[in-house]
Amino acid sequence: MLQIKRMPVGQIGTNCYLLEDPETKLCAVVDPGDQAADIDREIRKAGLTLSMILITHGHFDHVLGVPGLLEQWPGIPVYVHEKEVNWNKAGDQYMLLAPVDNIKTVKEGDTIPFGAAEIQVMHTPGHSPGSLTFRVGDVLFCGDTLFAGSCGRTDFVGGSYGQILLSLKRLASLEGNLRVCPGHEGISSLDVERVRNPFVLEALR
Repeated sequence: MLQIKRMPVGQIGTNCYLLEDPETKLCAVVDPGDQAADIDREIRKAGLTLSMILITHGHFDHVLGVPGLLEQWPGIPVYVHEKEVNWNKAGDQYMLLAPVDNIKTVKEGDTIPFGAAEIQVMHTPGHSPGSLTFRVGDVLFCGDTLFAGSCGRTDFVGGSYGQILLSLKRLASLEGNLRVCPGHEGISSLDVERVRNPFVLEALR
């Protein structure tokens, strides 16, 4: 069974997640926002091999640790939506992932193999144009789209309140009581968010 370890990192305690497959000893890192050395230490301490980096969106507090991890694990793929990469090195560079080696852009409906499991890619814009949710079994890594009791800001460049409501409606309409692993603060569940989250309730009306 896959295991999940949450590591708050960086200036504002962004949630970085280690998705671990005990059978294959593979690890996927979701949103390494900072402290690459600490993340790498946790991976090696558990006897795991880092096989990929998953980026929910390109804001600085979710990606600052990417270059450091790639130095330690060269050649591993970095999965991200194309709209979250600063390809032209223009505009608001502070809010986009700088191009790094081995970027693999993914989109709605793509799947990424991980050991015996499969990671489903969902495009959930609103907080940013290319925000992604990665679904692995009954777990949603939803970045800054859905929080416990709240949702991500939409006042940044490329944000849209209308779009995030559509994304929240889509996530809340998924079957089952899926676990919600957000980009900040605590882990929740869809059952809880469907009845307590005012933004989800608005989206479902």
